[in-house]
Parts: sequence; C-alpha cells; structure tokens
Amino acid sequence: MVGSVLTVIIGLLVASAPSASAEDSMTDLGAFAYGKLVVEADKVAVSINDRIVIADTTGEVKNTITGLSGAYGLAMTPDGTRLYAALQGTNEIAEIDTATAAIIRRVDLAAYPCPSELVLTGERLWVGYGGCGDQGVLNLDLSEATPEPSPFETPLKSAPLMAAAGDTLVLGEVVSPGDLFVYDIGGAAPVLRGEIDGHAHSNYGLNDLAVTPDGSQVISAFALPYSFDMWDARTLVKVRGYERQQFDGWPAGVAISSDGAYVAGVRKEGLEMTLYDAASGAAIYTADTAEGQPVSENVQFSGRDVFSLLRSPTDRLYLWRLHDVTLPASTLTLTAEPGGTAHQPLTLTGRLTLEDGTAPGAQPLAVTRTLSGGAGAELPSVTTAADGTFTITDTPPTGGENTYTVRWKGNDEHRWSKASVTIVVRYPTTLTLSGPRSGVAGQRLVFSGTLRAEGTTLPRSGRLTVQRTRNDEGGETVSWPVSIGTTGSYVFSDTPGAGQYTYTVQWNGDTRLGPAQAAQDVTVYETAR
Repeated sequence: MVGSVLTVIIGLLVASAPSASAEDSMTDLGAFAYGKLVVEADKVAVSINDRIVIADTTGEVKNTITGLSGAYGLAMTPDGTRLYAALQGTNEIAEIDTATAAIIRRVDLAAYPCPSELVLTGERLWVGYGGCGDQGVLNLDLSEATPEPSPFETPLKSAPLMAAAGDTLVLGEVVSPGDLFVYDIGGAAPVLRGEIDGHAHSNYGLNDLAVTPDGSQVISAFALPYSFDMWDARTLVKVRGYERQQFDGWPAGVAISSDGAYVAGVRKEGLEMTLYDAASGAAIYTADTAEGQPVSENVQFSGRDVFSLLRSPTDRLYLWRLHDVTLPASTLTLTAEPGGTAHQPLTLTGRLTLEDGTAPGAQPLAVTRTLSGGAGAELPSVTTAADGTFTITDTPPTGGENTYTVRWKGNDEHRWSKASVTIVVRYPTTLTLSGPRSGVAGQRLVFSGTLRAEGTTLPRSGRLTVQRTRNDEGGETVSWPVSIGTTGSYVFSDTPGAGQYTYTVQWNGDTRLGPAQAAQDVTVYETAR
C-alpha cells in the first residue's frame, strides 16, 4: 500500500559532519530519542521516533524521512536497497526504497498493535509486537504483493527482542529473569527447539541478542550476569562468556561479524566497546564511548567497521563508527621539545609501528595543526622512513597552545592510527639595555631599557631580574627585581664599588611570552678619569 506523502530531506542532518572515512567518526543525529540501528551493504539507517535517517558507511547522512509515527524496529535487505520499519504509532510496517527514501508500500498490522522488533531472513520478515496489548511474533512473506500477517504461538510474557540467521530464530523476554526461546525456521513454520531458562542461569535485564551467521550459536547481552554469553542453538548449552568481570559495566548491545570471527559488545556504565575473538573469547580491542552512554540493542558490523548509537550527557543521539576495528593495530608516536616560539621553526619527531613491532616502510602521513582558538590547518604531509620514523617542521603562526596531529590511514592489513601533541608556543620577545660603560666608585649608575613582544601585547605588570656579576676578585653575583612599566620600559640604578662588572637583565617569560635577556659590561674606577 502506498502511504501518504512524506517530507524527504536530502542532505546532511547533522550540525557537524563526521571525520574523514579513514578514522572513527561520530555523527550528531540531533536531540535524543530512542531508536534502532541497522546496517547493510553501503547503507546505515537509524529510526528516531518521528523520522528515519539514512547514512552511508562513513557516517555521512544522505536522506532523512520525516512525518513518521513511532518509527522503531528496522530491517534491511542485504543489498541495502530496501528498508523495513515498524511504525508503532500507526501499527504498520513500511517498506522504503533507500535510494529515493520513498515509502513504496505499507502493511497493516492493526490486529497486532505496537510492532517493535524486525528481523529479515530471505523473503520472510519476522515481526515482534506487544507492549500495548497482547504480545507475540508473526512473519510476513515479502514476495507477496500484499503480505498477510502469519502469527505463531509463543510462550512469551513480554514483547520480545529478536535475532535470526541461518535456520535459527531466537526470541528473548525483557522481563526478569528473562527466558530465551530458540526456534528452527528452516521449514514452512517455526518449530520450537527449546528454552534457555532465565531463572536457572540468573539472566536479568536482556538488552540485546545476536545469532552467528550459520545459525549455530546465539549470543545474549543480559545486564546480569555482566557478560556477553554464547549458547549452542541446538543443545541450548552455554558455550562461553565474553569478559565476565563484575565491574566492567553491564552489557547493552552485541553483534557478530559476517564471517563469525568477531563479537562486538558495548557496555553501559563501563562506557566502552570491546571486540572479542569469537572462538576464544579473548578481548582484542577496546574503545571508550567518549560521547556518552550506549543505547541498548544497537550494535552492528559493516565489514571491518562497527556502528553503534550513543546518548550524550547533553541528550544528543550520536552514530558512532569504529573504522577497521577488526584489523591488527598500528601505533603512531609524536613528540616535540617542550615549548616553542611563534614565527620560529619547530621540529617534531615520531614513529609508525605495526602490532608486531615492525615498520611498514615508506608510508604517507597527514599532518594538521590546531591553534588554541580552534582554527585548524592541513600541513604538508610527511612520509615515514624505512624504519617508520618521520620528522615534521613547522613555523607556528601564533602563540598559545598549538596541537599537532599526525594520522596514518592504515591499509588492508592494519588499522589506522593517529597521535597528537600539544605545545605551548610563546611569542618572541626582546630586551634592550642602555647605560654607562664606566663609572666611579660610590657614584650611582642609572640603566634603562625596554621589553618588546612580537605579535602580541605586553603584560599589564611584570618584573625583570637584574643580575650584577663581578668579573674580578671572586666573581660575586647579586640580583634584584625591577618592575616593567605599561609600555615595557624599565629603569634601575646601582652604586657599586670599583671593579669589572656585567649587568644582565632577564625576562623569564610567561604563558604567552618567551624569555629574553640583555647584558652590558661596566668598568667602575676608584677615582674619576
């Protein structure tokens, strides 16, 4: 059924575009609303209550469909051309052409209100419903022009979470303790294989489910017992747990890669995404969820990438993409001598190494500089030497904090990496010193000079240090402070005895201005000459 005309917004929804595709990205999807995420082929879709956002797999938003009512559960065809959305507000399933963002047909589910979960297996769309009446599961044959709902009996006590692959469909209860019901869907009708009893296994607070691509195993994400657990889909026996540690935070979402080699899990409170080796259960990579809390039931693989949804502390919804997360790591280091001076060359050094400690040979690196005010600039790229080392030379245009970031885009064998260093760059200063070159013992000598700063203003107040060093008879040194005037000028006097002296005036600098000094030799005689 063709629905009413919807507003389709072509272009970017986000306030800030995601970073370059060679890195992780964070896409701002606007004010927070609970939604669902699905990724297939080159498409990413997110339901956000009254709209659905369609992005590419770099995280860049391409289309937004508005005017929806209670959009929640999503499913997409493997080629990414068709998207199915559960509309709780109108009790419908909408089929969407992802290329045009147009709804091409609707399926009425008025007899099965509050559709929430969608899973697609071939031409069959499995629909979980409930929460505003009876709960259950039905399937739709999408090859039919007008699919008719085909419900089947389930022992569910709540609207289910669902996952499916191969010949396995698993339904999970969100009540606590929560049971898992595993079905064989290889035939004309679903057949219950059995139940994983929530009470017997102390499974509380189900947040997500996944099924391995061959349908042989089920992975659950219960808040308790704090672990992502794998179950055999035939025997219903627990196979292993992934990082079962009480203080990691409770599991919020889980997914398995298309080749079945990796499991990705996000945790609330622990605020992290962990990549596991599916076979051994070993944690091989961890990333912090810098923008906030993971949204439950929202983790998806896309090739070597992992996508998830985050809720920020300021109530924004973000699409988080971890790029090439399944590849072995690379490491960049970047160092510089502390401090720097504006308008003067600055040298930074670093090294690129692979996970096994070797170097990848000559590799191009992108370099950026960000000033304290936020202005960024791309600097000329550099290339690593055979041993992975590299050198960057730059002339900072201003003082303040200058942050340098170097990036390697990675390759087909290793994950990208970057490194940053922040250098406090100060403006150059100069000091002048004038006064007598000779004098008579017991008579006052008066000196004066000026502190000048290049490219910025002088401090409103400050002090210099005057140091008098006797160059004969023991080399005694005496020092005292002198104030700087608002124009940078200063004056000091001294009454030394006879001897050879050097007067040195020093400005030690501050957070904005670099150091400077000036010196003058003076001969003081016993009597006038």
